[in-house]
Amino acid sequence: MPVHGEYRHLSFHSKLAQQVGIPEENIFILEDGDILEINQQSGKKTGKINYSNVYVDGLSVGDIGSVVLRDRKMLSKDGIVMVIIAVNQQTGKLVGRPDIVSRGFVETPDSAEVIEKSRDLVAKVLDHATGRPADWGFINGKIRDTLNRFYYDQTRRRP
Repeated sequence: MPVHGEYRHLSFHSKLAQQVGIPEENIFILEDGDILEINQQSGKKTGKINYSNVYVDGLSVGDIGSVVLRDRKMLSKDGIVMVIIAVNQQTGKLVGRPDIVSRGFVETPDSAEVIEKSRDLVAKVLDHATGRPADWGFINGKIRDTLNRFYYDQTRRRP
């Protein structure tokens, strides 16, 4: 009974078993959920059970939420961009230049230019501090909205 690989692999394993002398009636190619009953005289498929995939994520097994899976699918498709900024909490002013890290998003020869332009854009957007304490919700939303538009205009993608 071949147990490793996709169905096509199982078929090849079955043919290999026949080539080394195992009778075809003693070879079973099973799909997920198939029940195989074996005794000392024979073996046979006797039914099917309901099954589902079990996901392993680090130390946890099983219950990985649909939101996590959806987010991972989006990340694998569109990539991610992280903006790192330092803001004076009392004045709300940007301290230093923003840093931007991209993974799986811009991988073209123009990527350095796109990242550099986006750093300038973030600095420009946050340069209009009012002298009031930093409002993280506002800053976060402003950066997200600005870069969403910019990256979509540049790449037609939404990281």
